[in-house]
Amino acid sequence: MKVLLVYAHPEPKSLNGSLKNFTIQHLQNAGHEVQVSDLYAMNWKAALDANDSKSRLDKTYFDASLDSQHAFKNGLQSDDIALEQSKLLWADTVIFQFPLWWFSMPAIMKGWVERVYAYGFAYGVGEHNDSHWGDRYGEGTLAGKRAMLMVTAGGWQPHYSARGINGPIDDILFPIHHGILHYPGFDVLPPFVIYHTSKVNPDSYATICEKLGQRLDTLWSTTPIAFRQQNGGDYTIPDLTLKPDIAPELTGFAAHIK
Repeated sequence: MKVLLVYAHPEPKSLNGSLKNFTIQHLQNAGHEVQVSDLYAMNWKAALDANDSKSRLDKTYFDASLDSQHAFKNGLQSDDIALEQSKLLWADTVIFQFPLWWFSMPAIMKGWVERVYAYGFAYGVGEHNDSHWGDRYGEGTLAGKRAMLMVTAGGWQPHYSARGINGPIDDILFPIHHGILHYPGFDVLPPFVIYHTSKVNPDSYATICEKLGQRLDTLWSTTPIAFRQQNGGDYTIPDLTLKPDIAPELTGFAAHIK
């Protein structure tokens, strides 16, 4: 299997750095091919702007979507964007590893998504008609590939429980799982989350690595989160709301999982 690890942490000697190294070694020892996008080490440019195209559509006005579409369609993307897209197309599975900072991924990783997910690559794909509203939410360029989040959190696990003060971890990660991964087609695996990171010691680190190794060994067999497909019959088109007979007792995030 070919695995891409997209990694965001500024300190190589951190817990995340150690887990990154463990993940690479474990996968390689199991015979898998691994590529790594270490965003801080790469000095990744986070801001999406007019410099992402080698030749602008309109030099007097920058339109983030249309300029992205023009650059992707005509082979005019900056080299760093094109390289990351090639890694995504190469990979069977993508692991996104990051610390949970202010209830989301670090800005550098969000910038990776904004720049690499070009118009025509990750969105704006597929035909729109009365029964099919583009290739997204279960369809699209990355359909058939798997993705998993590997997340570290400083808070205690109960803080992220169903009644915890921070809110359920599945709700916190829903915008990433559903909007960043499921949207362009990934089959999204349940996340691997490490809590209370300041209290990790050699004994607990060994336990974490044991559990992580088990997850890595089952990347290809773990059942994905059962997100509903946009064009699978559960949603009305074009307003893209759930049909009245689909989970009528549910609203919010939970309604979009079978």
